[in-house]
Amino acid sequence: MTNIILPPATIGIIGGGQLGQMIALSAKAMGYKVGVLDPTPQSPAGQVSDFQIVAEYNDDRALNELSQRSDVLTYEFENVDTIALSKQNTALPQGTKLLEITSNRLVEKNFVRDIAKVPVAQFAAVTSIKDFKTAIEEIPLPAILKTVSGGYDGHGQWSVESEADVNNILTNFPSGNLILEQKISFEKEVSIMVTRDAYGEVTMWPVSENVHVDHILKTSHVPATMTNLNIEKIKKVAIKIADALDLRGVLGIELFLNDNDIWVNELAPRPHNSGHYSIEATNISQFEGHIRSITGLKLPEIIQKKPALMLNLLGNEIQQAREDLVNHPEWHFHDYGKSEIKHNRKMGHITVLGEENIKKLYEWSQVHGQY
Repeated sequence: MTNIILPPATIGIIGGGQLGQMIALSAKAMGYKVGVLDPTPQSPAGQVSDFQIVAEYNDDRALNELSQRSDVLTYEFENVDTIALSKQNTALPQGTKLLEITSNRLVEKNFVRDIAKVPVAQFAAVTSIKDFKTAIEEIPLPAILKTVSGGYDGHGQWSVESEADVNNILTNFPSGNLILEQKISFEKEVSIMVTRDAYGEVTMWPVSENVHVDHILKTSHVPATMTNLNIEKIKKVAIKIADALDLRGVLGIELFLNDNDIWVNELAPRPHNSGHYSIEATNISQFEGHIRSITGLKLPEIIQKKPALMLNLLGNEIQQAREDLVNHPEWHFHDYGKSEIKHNRKMGHITVLGEENIKKLYEWSQVHGQY
């Protein structure tokens, strides 16, 4: 018999950012109590939760306290201390293996290629200048040099497209463990959210077509414009990865598409930015799906009501969006409540439904977008 965790049990979330906030909101709507561990007082997730423990993520005492006050634990980002997490007695349906795989790009690529057996771009491990010189002979340029852990939204990445790029990197060679990845020539960047329930049943959300600018997600349009053949290919990839991971909770899978060829780019062991549209556009959001999966509840088939567009709001866009909200009743406006507005930082998002409203939001973005 599967261990089902019912309301009003307490869900402990490691991480208090916007993903934690939206997980918490879904959990609260279902009747669960929510606790959050995050070093920032009044974090986005903390603002909508029953309690927040203000401490660093590697604070064993704080993690123990969250664990003791919770009936089930989850996390909203990759860089969690898996050793400390594995010592907790509280239920952790996602486990630590998922974190160990997705928090290291090299381990993740090897898993996708060798265990899940789905396509990825060519890659090579780089731990020295000698490794780098060997890798650029083996990996077709253009390529990207990345740190194997940490880094997001373009941080910890270096383009390798020319001899000048190679020389610049050799002159200021980054420290630590690195990976060189072939840059794929692609027509579309797409993603799919997937989860498995406690009985091994896989549930997927519609494929999202994404546009990135400066390595930061700008828009997600759903459903993606692509052939049914490619949609089925992506679903098969998602099922293979979910089953190979014995997945619980939501996993975001980013992919590249070129004609009929598909490659996996990255995995996210949590709800994903490109799945935010699901709050308004589908019968069950990715966040409710995450809660259902980790608490042992089954999920229904995911149904999208209308075409949707999600637009991220960065630094200097959020204030304009707040002011324009009065003129846009069609907006589903999400303000994460972050204490400090920063350039290129995700501060909120807007989702709209229906083709006419999608057109209006694109127009607004062209005028006011900082991208």
